Amino acid sequence: MNVAVSRSGTDHGLVDLAVIGGGINGAGIARDAAGRGLKVLLCEKDDFAEGTSSRSGKLIHGGLRYLEYYEFRLVREALIEREVLLASAPHIIWPMRFVLPHSPEQRPAWLVRTGLFLYDHLGGRKQLPASRSVDLAHEPEGAPLRPEFRRGFEYSDCWVDDARLVILNLVDAARKGAIILPRTRAMSARREGDCWRLEMRSETGELCTVRAKALVNAAGPWVQDVVQGVAGLNSAHSVRLVKGSHLVVPKFWSGSQAYLLQNTDRRVIFVNPYETDLALIGTTDIVHDGRAEDVAIEGGEIDYLLAVLDRYFRAAPGKADIVHAFSGVRPLYDDNADNPSAVTRDYVFEVHGTAEQPPLLSIFGGKITTFRKLAEHAMDRLALWFPQMAPAWTAGACLPGGDLGAPFTQFLAELGADYPLLPPETVAHYARLYGSCARELLGAARRTDDLGRHFGGTFYERELAYLREREWAVTAADVLDRRTKHGLHLTRAQREAFEHQL
Repeated sequence: MNVAVSRSGTDHGLVDLAVIGGGINGAGIARDAAGRGLKVLLCEKDDFAEGTSSRSGKLIHGGLRYLEYYEFRLVREALIEREVLLASAPHIIWPMRFVLPHSPEQRPAWLVRTGLFLYDHLGGRKQLPASRSVDLAHEPEGAPLRPEFRRGFEYSDCWVDDARLVILNLVDAARKGAIILPRTRAMSARREGDCWRLEMRSETGELCTVRAKALVNAAGPWVQDVVQGVAGLNSAHSVRLVKGSHLVVPKFWSGSQAYLLQNTDRRVIFVNPYETDLALIGTTDIVHDGRAEDVAIEGGEIDYLLAVLDRYFRAAPGKADIVHAFSGVRPLYDDNADNPSAVTRDYVFEVHGTAEQPPLLSIFGGKITTFRKLAEHAMDRLALWFPQMAPAWTAGACLPGGDLGAPFTQFLAELGADYPLLPPETVAHYARLYGSCARELLGAARRTDDLGRHFGGTFYERELAYLREREWAVTAADVLDRRTKHGLHLTRAQREAFEHQL
């Protein structure tokens, strides 16, 4: 894969589409547009997925709780997309069953059953099992719960490695000819005739330019900064920054099921299996009034999440059990809702430009589950300027590594048989992160010694070289926290040794 590198004074010439923002929406649009035959450039001021798109709840879901706010169109679209994405990337997206203990103080059982019935049928569910009632007093899913929770419900959604979803979209875009520029900030954009002239600067101070027939502003929390500060335009829309914080603790129950807990303030908290032996707990929904860059979990949020766990579980974790915590800001379209949890997760486009002018399309809102459909809709809005553009194509296309040729368990067994001298946990790691591309990563390696230096856990030098060459990884955080989750499994000394080597 050819990766364009910005140099001082580099002129990238003329492209059809320049995308500002390397989160999930920008990556999805770059891939979609490149696959339709457009010449595409994407720039991102930081690492890819460094902001919102690596700090989500890591779910591909319809949004069960959004039914309470009558978001039927959004839920239906998300449920349909859940099936599409599961088929496109079964190595980084997989089904998960969620147990919802019934708490009559929050929502009556009939309302929960009605919501689950709609959830099962709105999106034309095909691959995932239907919801069911659960006798928590006698079935194993109830064992870790306090005895007062005797009944509940179980339903299906999907897990996703969110940061890898972004990277795989960018890898596919690059394979289709897109120019991908990490750590390259959009500085100014001005119309010059029938094109935009976009000036960008890398973090080392190198300047580069491109002329583009259209601009897409997928800057997420910084969408208004791009409209006003980069393009010098005014916007009729705005985003509300809502902070979501998560805790990572050792897994404290048996089984592969996740839990969805209703709190007394009508929020819901997910408790999900994470990285085999860990649990991911979240999220909080709090209006964030500061800079998106400054978001961080607060003590009150930690207390809040732990209190919800203690209400439901017999042996809930405490502060001393926290392995990791993170916060992200969701740039939600501002619909003036009073409750942050009620702010719509739908998305809105704003287009500056007429048929005779090069357009700027800005994206307000959205959620990770609907990124692919959002990209299709964005290209529909730009079709006026690109009448020769090929039709939509991503619905039936696998992301890199997603063409397993068999169910994941069978693929994993076949990969293990091909590399019988490698540790099974290392083979499983490669299978999950890279899918069918794992063979490309491993190449002629047959023994552990062939993988190079061992950094700890399942992390070897061969994977580091692959991430640097194929996935734009530069810093330790790029590698340990976003491209992989090795950072959760290395000791402090191992991480410091790795950072020192870089």
